[in-house]
This record gives sequence, structure tokens and C-alpha cells, in this order.
Amino acid sequence: MSLLRSIFSFSSMTLISRLLGLVRDVVLARYFGASAATDAFFVAFKIPNFLRRLFAEGSFSLAFVPVLAEYRVRGDQAEMKSLVDATAGCLLAVLLGLTGLGMLAAPWVVSVFAPGFADDPYQQGLAAEMLRVTFPYLLFIALTALSGGILNTLGRFALPALTPALLNISLITAAVVFSQHFSEPVKALAWGVLAAGILQLAIQLPALARHGLLPLPRPDFRHLGVRRIMKLMIPTLFGSSVAQINLLLDVLIASLLVEASISWLYYGDRLMEFPLGMFGVALSVVILPTLSSLHARADRERFRSTMEWAVLLGLVIGLPAAVGLAVLGGPTATTLFHYGEFSVGDVEMTALALGAYCIGLPAFIGVKILAPAFFSRQDTRTPVRIGIIALVVNMGLNIVFVCAITWHLAGEMLLDDPWGALALNPGAHAGLALASSVSAWLNALLLWRSLARQGLAPAFPWRDLARILVGGLTMVLALYWLVPPTADWLEMSLHVRVAWLSAAVAGGAGIYALALFVAGIRPSTLARPRSNQ
Repeated sequence: MSLLRSIFSFSSMTLISRLLGLVRDVVLARYFGASAATDAFFVAFKIPNFLRRLFAEGSFSLAFVPVLAEYRVRGDQAEMKSLVDATAGCLLAVLLGLTGLGMLAAPWVVSVFAPGFADDPYQQGLAAEMLRVTFPYLLFIALTALSGGILNTLGRFALPALTPALLNISLITAAVVFSQHFSEPVKALAWGVLAAGILQLAIQLPALARHGLLPLPRPDFRHLGVRRIMKLMIPTLFGSSVAQINLLLDVLIASLLVEASISWLYYGDRLMEFPLGMFGVALSVVILPTLSSLHARADRERFRSTMEWAVLLGLVIGLPAAVGLAVLGGPTATTLFHYGEFSVGDVEMTALALGAYCIGLPAFIGVKILAPAFFSRQDTRTPVRIGIIALVVNMGLNIVFVCAITWHLAGEMLLDDPWGALALNPGAHAGLALASSVSAWLNALLLWRSLARQGLAPAFPWRDLARILVGGLTMVLALYWLVPPTADWLEMSLHVRVAWLSAAVAGGAGIYALALFVAGIRPSTLARPRSNQ
């Protein structure tokens, strides 16, 4: 039950953050819409996020948490504190140099990330100016990831899960209170990002101090623990680099498409990230230190049963979330974003991106569950190798799907004037989202196959999957019957939209839960891993 309580704690705090994230996106859509200026901000925000995922979450945390968990199993607090101090010092030294370099080279970095901005000098200059403000966010958020990794290893999940809410609060405040004081209002968002990084780090420091693990940065690249972390980081850093290069390719291609394509993908991805962040990331974060401790104790049976339990939970949550979001994509985008500068066309294009992302949502959750089975055993090479295969496929599919959709929309214009065809026909951005979904399925299947070869693959719950599919189908039929078409939502007032959407979500979830119960899936089955029941 402790695992379920941890997931509930993490998900509850994440729910607060995600709800604030939805409010943030509503505010951004209302105040700024989808335009060249918002595209410039999203690029300036994506660049430090790219590096954050590369260094902090993408490779550092996956190497740091298993090593710290092993130190904790030994029970020597002094050794843990020494590792934390040395790791914090080394991370800070690297980040200071990287941040300074990024701020100095901002115009060139923007040119690499969004070459399509070259046709609009003002947009490119605006993105570079905002990047100089957002780049230091990397420094603070990476140290925040270090702090969160320490707390997660100690079994404290609530505060790290709640911390991202500060970013949403900061951006909402910047948009509502400060944007009117800037010549280009969107610049206020860049300063909001920087303020959020400082706040996210500051809020975790008292909790670390209470546990006696407040980092006192002392760079020591010769520390044995640091050297192990660095060794484990090498393959994950390479894999994360490929992953982030793939994200950059998405931005690069989107910058060549119809204006606002980057924004449509952003809003579609944000909606898909709601269930992924609440449940997929929660499962991943909670089971990583647990699996690391079980591996350190050589408890193979509980290791597998924990994985089987996580896979079942992922299916129970991921499949209905995917089909529910796809069915409610238009109404959700209308309810949340169709105000102020956000047009009907923006709603349609956002819903199109969301539908393509939903195809891969169960696989995205699956990867979050399966990858910790490798990282917890300090096997960073296998998931990275598999991830690279999937991402290379993704890169190729990006081009294939975008060209295929553009051919469908523009026909022979794609051959006569390819750049014009891409820039004049909205809808091709959905090809980028679809490529991400297909590659996620490939990634999950290859991870499963590798675990099977090692004798660690969790038994797949085929019987439960059939029950989940029945429950999901029942929910979809009910939603089709209950929910009006998107065209009707566009005519509704705000209060009616919110009431309809809330009723649809609550009703769909209730129908799904009832269908699962009738099909034979009981709450006790989901409460804890089999070995703990």
C-alpha cells in the first residue's frame, strides 16, 4: 500500500500543478493567442527545457537516484551527505559554464533551433532576446531536479511533485499582471520563467535541511559516487541527446510550416501531458527508488511483481485516458482555449494535434514504467540503445508523415513549390505528433522484448486487457451519445462549456469504473503488487 500511497501523493500534487498548468494555458491563449510572437516565446522556453531534460531529468536523475538509493541502503548518512555535496558541486560547475555560453550565443542558438525564423528578423530577434532571459532557468531547474531526486529517494514525493506548480503560477502572474508593462507583452513570460526557476529551487531547500541533506556544493569529480554517476550518465546523456535532437527536429520542421504550427503542437502536447504527467510520470518516479532498493537487496520476485502491478495500473489509466481525450479533443480545446486571440481554426488544429498524440499515450506511459526496470539495475545502455532506435525512426517518420499530409492537402504543389506547400497548408503539424506516437509504441515494445530476454519481463495481463478494452469501449459509446459536436460547443457560453465538459469527464470516468467492476477488475487487484497482497 505504501507504493499506492506514494503514487496517490505524487498524483495529487501533480494534479494541482496540472490544473494550474491548464489555467496557465488558458491565460496564454486568451492573452497572446497563437502567433509569431508566441512561437518565438515557445522556442525561447523550449531551449532551456531541452537542456534541462538532457542534463537534469534525461540523464542525471536516472543515474543519480539509483546510486543514492544504494548509499541509503548501506545506512551511512555521512556517505550520503558527501555524495550529495560532491554531486551538487559538480553539477553547479557544469551548469554555470553552459548557462553563460548559452546567453552569449543566444542569436546563433535560435538560428539552430528555429531556422524558419530567419525569414522574419523581428521574430528571430525577439526569440533571442527572450532566450537570454530564460536560459538561466536551466541552472535553477537542474538544481531543483537534484533536490527532488534526493527527496524521492527518501520516499518524499509530494513536494517535488507540487514544485512545478510554481512555474504555472509565475507565468500566469507574468501574463495577467506584468505583460501590459512591456512593449512586446510576450516578453513578460520570459521573466516569469526565470522567476519560476528561482522559486522552484528555494521551496525544496528547507525540506532537504530537515533531513540533513541540504547540498553544500563542493565540486569533486574524483568522488567515487560522482564517478559512478558520470559513468552511468554517459549512455543516458547520449540517448537523451538523441531524444532532444528529435524534439528540436519537431520544432525545426514546425517552424517551416504554417504560422502558429509550433503553438498548435504545444497546446495539443500540453493536453496529452495532463494524464501522462499525473499517472505515467507518477508511476515512473515512485517505482524507480523502490526497484533500485529491491535490486540492491536482490529481491527478484518482488521486483517483477512490482513491475506487473505498475503495468496493470498503466493500462487501466492509459487506455481510457487516450480514447477519452481523443473523443473530447475538440470540446476540451474549445472550453480551455477558445477565448480572446485563440480562433476557431486554432481550436481545430490543436484538436488535430491532440488526436495524433493520443494514439501514443498508452505507449508513452508504458515507456515511463518499463525504463525504470533498467535504470534501477544501473543498466543505462539498454534503454538508451532502444530509445535511439525509436528516435531515429521518429525522425524519419516526421518527414514522411508531414510530406504525406501536405500531399493530401496540396497535391502537386508539394512537388512544384515544396516550401510554399508546407507554409500555406495548415494540418501538416499533426504528422509530427503522429510520428512521436508511432515511435513511442516501438520504444515500449523493444523495452518489453529486452526485459523478456533477461527473464525480467512482467507477465502481461491479457485477461485484464480484454476487460479494460470493454470498459473503454463502453465509455466511448457513452461519450459519443452524451457529448454534443464541437460546432455546438463553439456557440456555448463559458459556464455552459465548463459544466458540459466536467459532466462528460466525470460521467465517462464513472461509466468506465463501473464497466471495469462488472468485467471483474476489483480495487483490491490495483491496491498493491501481488507479492504484498
